[in-house]
Amino acid sequence: MEDKEILSIVDTIKAVENEVGKAIIGQKDVIRQVLIAVFTGGNVLLEGSPGLGKTQLVKTLSKVMDLSFSRIQFTPDLMPADVVGTNIIMKDEKGSSKFEFQKGPVFAHMVLADEINRATPKTQSALLEAMQEHTVTVGNSTYQLEEPFMVLATQNPLENEGTYPLPEAQLDRFLFKLMVPYPNLEELKGIIGVTVNNQTSVLQTIIDRSRILEIREILKKVPMSKLVEEYALRVVLATHADYEKAPELSRKYIRYGASPRAAQAIISTARVRAVMEGRYNVSFDDIKYVAPSALRHRFFMNFDAVADGITPEGIIEEILTGQLDTAKV
Repeated sequence: MEDKEILSIVDTIKAVENEVGKAIIGQKDVIRQVLIAVFTGGNVLLEGSPGLGKTQLVKTLSKVMDLSFSRIQFTPDLMPADVVGTNIIMKDEKGSSKFEFQKGPVFAHMVLADEINRATPKTQSALLEAMQEHTVTVGNSTYQLEEPFMVLATQNPLENEGTYPLPEAQLDRFLFKLMVPYPNLEELKGIIGVTVNNQTSVLQTIIDRSRILEIREILKKVPMSKLVEEYALRVVLATHADYEKAPELSRKYIRYGASPRAAQAIISTARVRAVMEGRYNVSFDDIKYVAPSALRHRFFMNFDAVADGITPEGIIEEILTGQLDTAKV
């Protein structure tokens, strides 16, 4: 890859960041990590209290990137067919009846699964095939989703009433789980300016789908040293209590460790992050940056962890530090 090509990609991604920032006040780190997921080609789970701009972020991204957008409001009575579509009976000119597939809202480039944890597990699972294989199967027919395709799901904190925990298989299909923080004073002033005082900006389209797919292919080739790659793999293994180099926190508090998808997520997103930082090689810092978002939803803690007030982030920090010391020895 030539330096000119790297600079072009960096400039493009920065332009997208800046344009999204016109409509989303604050949340710079959330925006950056969502963009990492976009250029990696993965799904994102956004968790935060209502009113923090999660839905607006997804709408803004689709406009700036010139992607088709659909929104599915997840509710307890939502059915799988409401998500993927269904076969309906149609009559032709001769009066004969035949089945015709009516596409559901999942047939879009960017699908917002709003408040996904308010639907029943059966309906949540309707997204599994689309999220992993980018296909939809109804009856005996399989339909391909147009690339780039990604699901950006929002969920309220699990302590809220009327929520269902996501199935482990679905959580594992999210490349990142991002925690959306509450705005500070200055950010809150900016939000009021945009929403109450109507100081809205006109958003420009910065990139299109063909350029997104092109950049994705380029970023897959970013080199990574064996030492850095092994560090990423050790971090994932350290979430398993039976791993010989797992820290004490893992042994004591983790019930199930992260799957191999976690390693794939860390390595692929670290490549994107490296280029966003203007480098054509992956560093230990890139692994440390993406690991919390790639891991926090992929391992499950036991009751002792809840009782002792241990958080996934605390365990991840311990793992990252311990395995880095091991990797550099």
